[in-house]
Amino acid sequence: MSPQNRLKQDIRRAATALREAEQPLRILGLLAWPLEVRNEFLAAGGRRLPEVEYPEADTRAVDERLAVARPLIARAGPAREWLERIADRIATASRMLHQRGEVGFFVESSALYGAPLHLLKDSARTPLDLARRLRRIIDRLSHVDLGAPDDASASAEDVAARLEVAVERYFGDEAPAIELVDNLSANATAGPDRIRIRTTARFTDRDVEQLVHHEAGIHVTTGLNGRHQRQLPILASSHPGTTRTQEGLAVFSEFITGCMDLDRLSRLADRVLGIQMAVDGADFVEVYRHFLEQAGGSLPDEAQVRRREDFSTAEKMAFEQTRRIFRGGLLTGGAPFTKDIVYLDGLLRVHDFLRSVIAAGRADVLMLLFCGKLDLEDIPVLCQLADLGLVRAPKFLPPWAADRRFLVSYLAYSGFLGRVRMGQVHKTYADILQKAPVVQFSESEVG
Repeated sequence: MSPQNRLKQDIRRAATALREAEQPLRILGLLAWPLEVRNEFLAAGGRRLPEVEYPEADTRAVDERLAVARPLIARAGPAREWLERIADRIATASRMLHQRGEVGFFVESSALYGAPLHLLKDSARTPLDLARRLRRIIDRLSHVDLGAPDDASASAEDVAARLEVAVERYFGDEAPAIELVDNLSANATAGPDRIRIRTTARFTDRDVEQLVHHEAGIHVTTGLNGRHQRQLPILASSHPGTTRTQEGLAVFSEFITGCMDLDRLSRLADRVLGIQMAVDGADFVEVYRHFLEQAGGSLPDEAQVRRREDFSTAEKMAFEQTRRIFRGGLLTGGAPFTKDIVYLDGLLRVHDFLRSVIAAGRADVLMLLFCGKLDLEDIPVLCQLADLGLVRAPKFLPPWAADRRFLVSYLAYSGFLGRVRMGQVHKTYADILQKAPVVQFSESEVG
């Protein structure tokens, strides 16, 4: 066997061993809350800490397989550093799951996903800085009449039918199954095999579009493409080392397809602010009340008799935002789950990376983003492995990425705007607008 073929075999074996080590690790499943937790909490008026029990985290298979993988990784040549980084993150995730409900959970979560006060890569800013700045911008727009919010009139059955059409169009015979389920705290969850929708959930048309472009367009796409990487099966793995880039790419997909809105953007910023509240010691009830007030809701009268169907949209949304922050952590505060930091951080990194790719004249690497589950830091080694014939081109692409003429022109324009000094531009137009009265058209006049 030639030295190059030996190297390729060693890389393939190491990547396969890592995939086998990661497969039993189901982080979100082991942090999930049954729907009854929400119903009991809201039925009690949101005044008592929820009671949550988690299934046992048996990670012996993960740890044993990692021990098998590490000697193979040591022989993986140019892929060694990449695969070691993945192995370390899988090991961190395993430790985190054994510390649910303890301060150590937050320590390991911060190592995997970051924390609100961690510095962003290549920046003096933090995720908390980003979230506060975004929140201020959104608040300044609160007086603008954007029209009535969309009605959440689409049932779970309606959404399932629309998603079925979308995934069959995107993926054909490999489309994930669409399932309606009862005991799901979130409205929907997605993976390469199935997209699950809670039977009692209601959706706006924009919610459905976000599901299509975020969940199917990115998460299902990169999952299925990863399965086609026979030489590097680790690219099919949703290990936590990929989360920041995958979620950033998914949020970017919402923007570029036009289905992002201020409500969604607010939720992403507010999750970071809520995580910092929990880090500072706020408990579940305090963070829940904060989100409830933000949504225009209020705690029910203590004497009020509550039935399950009486829960308001504001209550359910506030609970879901809070649940995401406290799952696995300390409900009394001080140790949250920090995964939701990655949405804004990941969006910024993905957008900056895409613009830099165009500025450097390296549009050739754009398709690598979709070849499987990966982190932006993996791109250089994946270029090397593609040169060795170990990485296949992606089988599936979201429509906006398949149209490369549009994508490259969009990124070129975005990069051009990024070089404009906006301080003077803002001042010029602020001076013009200061002299202009506020315009108020009636809704009947618009459109």
